Amino acid sequence: MPTQMDDMNQVKRRSASRHSLHLDKRENLVVTGMLEMISFNTETVTSETEMGIIVIKGANLHVGRINPDNGELVVSGQIDSITYNNPSGEKAKSLLGRLFK
Repeated sequence: MPTQMDDMNQVKRRSASRHSLHLDKRENLVVTGMLEMISFNTETVTSETEMGIIVIKGANLHVGRINPDNGELVVSGQIDSITYNNPSGEKAKSLLGRLFK
């Protein structure tokens, strides 16, 4: 018999599968699975996604489209970095950090 925890885990897995990033030539980024726009300016775009808080840094950043109905965010400009923060506010470990713990 499924428990409430099983149901929550299924919802989490389904939600996470809708999150994706598509970066083209470090100039155009499409993020799906966006839940809420937190802040943006020409150097930083911060948004809550289904996989945590995403921070996009660069220069001359422009938010071309925010569509909360389908969870899409489009950012253009010079994209220098994309990082995720855990919901607790702690920075997620990098791939190398996880491999060499």
